[in-house]
Amino acid sequence: MTRSLTIGAAQLGPIARGEGREAVVERLLALLRQAAARDCKLVVFPELALTTFFPRYFMEDQAEVDTWFEAEMPNNSTQVLFDEARRLGIGFYLGYAELCVENGQTRHFNTAILVDEAGNLVGKYRKVHLPGHAENEPERPFQHLEKRYFEPGNLGFPVFQAFDGIVGMCICNDRRWPETYRVMGMQGVELIMLGYNTPRYFAPAPDLNRMADFHNHLVLQAGAYQNGSWVVAVAKAGEEEGCDLIGESCIVAPTGEIVTQCQTLGDELIVASCDLDLCTMLHTKRWDFAGNREPEHYGLITGSKGVVSPFDQS
Repeated sequence: MTRSLTIGAAQLGPIARGEGREAVVERLLALLRQAAARDCKLVVFPELALTTFFPRYFMEDQAEVDTWFEAEMPNNSTQVLFDEARRLGIGFYLGYAELCVENGQTRHFNTAILVDEAGNLVGKYRKVHLPGHAENEPERPFQHLEKRYFEPGNLGFPVFQAFDGIVGMCICNDRRWPETYRVMGMQGVELIMLGYNTPRYFAPAPDLNRMADFHNHLVLQAGAYQNGSWVVAVAKAGEEEGCDLIGESCIVAPTGEIVTQCQTLGDELIVASCDLDLCTMLHTKRWDFAGNREPEHYGLITGSKGVVSPFDQS
């Protein structure tokens, strides 16, 4: 009997700046119920799924910034989502802005959590690769101030035993970096979930704008194929407060093939039955890391920090 997991990718259309958490959660609940009706056991929501993409706004008052963050999860706005998921027997991945206190210090992270079918927290991930800039750049048509409002994640790229498999998480810009997939791949990951809010316009290099959709799928398919893992990538899409966000949420097989993809820029659910045993076959036949990786022959240097590039020996 194969380990078949039916997964829903729950894309969101634009969220207005003035749209409250409760209204957004109602949209999440509608997608969750659609997924349950289609026999999904897991639903993946986007990055920062509870609010508009607030890093496009320059704010100097930290108290104003903090209104976009969640100090606990679940909270008054999201408890109903946890309760409904438990009632339906369905798990979910949810991205949000996390405000917490660690060792007496207030911290701000771009975070995703994984919740199982019983409503229990399975794992947490905090975004490592923060894009954008930290200071106001008024010449831009919109800001991308993730480096101002978030700290790089401090949890690494862990994997978790859940949903009868080995699963991991990442967020948005993480998907562009091969280390993201390989660190989880070396831990035997079989399913990688990620949410994103990706503008169609890349201010530092506008010539790349025309390739936004191509590059999005390129990195997802390469990461899935090179690590023998399913990848479920889910966007917040459409024109949000004057900023065009790419969509094309998709589910990618461990062979690198896109098995299903969203066709709209609005709230939309796509579903696939994902055979986790396909990962086992690829991990042992195609990507036998232990049998094929010999780092001493890569021209790399092993130091106190592990394997490093010969160009970076600091």
